[in-house]
Amino acid sequence: MTNILRQEERIARDAAFERMLAELRPEFGLTEQIRRARLRAGMTQAQLARRMGTTQSAIARLEAGLGLPKIRTLKKLAEVTESRLVLRLDEGLDERIR
Repeated sequence: MTNILRQEERIARDAAFERMLAELRPEFGLTEQIRRARLRAGMTQAQLARRMGTTQSAIARLEAGLGLPKIRTLKKLAEVTESRLVLRLDEGLDERIR
């Protein structure tokens, strides 16, 4: 198998793993959305931190899922990355999440 095929296979496995984590724990989905918003805005963690008035390590913790961010933080992140913040409460949580 060529290196390119191995790399594509690894990327597919990683994406599948990310989807599984997002289903198991909503926080993982949130951390991925935070990272994607930053990347869509074309910013590094350090650049996002400066725009939000915080530190790069704080952004790294957000993206790593170390603690849940306050709504105020999510609003600022959405503003800085030109994203739209949507909060939702869905009916009928799956037993795995409780």
